[in-house]
Amino acid sequence: MNQKKFTILCLGDSYTIGENVPIHDSFPYQTIQLLRKKGCNFYAPEIVAKTAWTSFELIEHLSGITLLENYDYVTLLIGVNNQYRGLEIEEFKKDFEWLINKALQLVGFNSNKVIVLSIPNWGVTTFAKDRDEKSITKAIESYNLICKQLAENNKTNFIDITNHSLLAKDNQQLLAADGLHYSGLAMQEWAVMLANVISKDILTEKK
Repeated sequence: MNQKKFTILCLGDSYTIGENVPIHDSFPYQTIQLLRKKGCNFYAPEIVAKTAWTSFELIEHLSGITLLENYDYVTLLIGVNNQYRGLEIEEFKKDFEWLINKALQLVGFNSNKVIVLSIPNWGVTTFAKDRDEKSITKAIESYNLICKQLAENNKTNFIDITNHSLLAKDNQQLLAADGLHYSGLAMQEWAVMLANVISKDILTEKK
């Protein structure tokens, strides 16, 4: 059977590569496994992400590499390191707009094919136990508001994984060994949400 094989590009930082977990436990790889089980034929995810990257560092890297001309889907999860470093949020807004436009370009400006994921709240992790959780939460909320607004303005998908990340406060199994990043168990839920959005889009196109 000559079934179309889909491509996906995942842009981001440590949350996208799955810092401190095996690569197959990262949410991009778990998403592909779920989609294949649903009968959707996917290549392995192409991941452009690095631990500690800010939005402008992701842009800088994207500006210096050669990607495919077109992808079937692009995900974007970035911003936590801007917040962590205390950088200007207005600069992040400009960066994020550039990144969404880049993602749209890579999917032929079909906004259904771009999926923005919200920034997890690291303020509830054991790593942050001696820090001001309320202050971190407020800052993350401000960043996520920008992500959501720009996603809506550009008619792309937006998935809230922040609420799920808050469960790590009472469930250590959702954290990786470093107590800061998230475990494969946590990212399993993110993958379910992402796979649902993508499989729904694929099924809609088949009708």
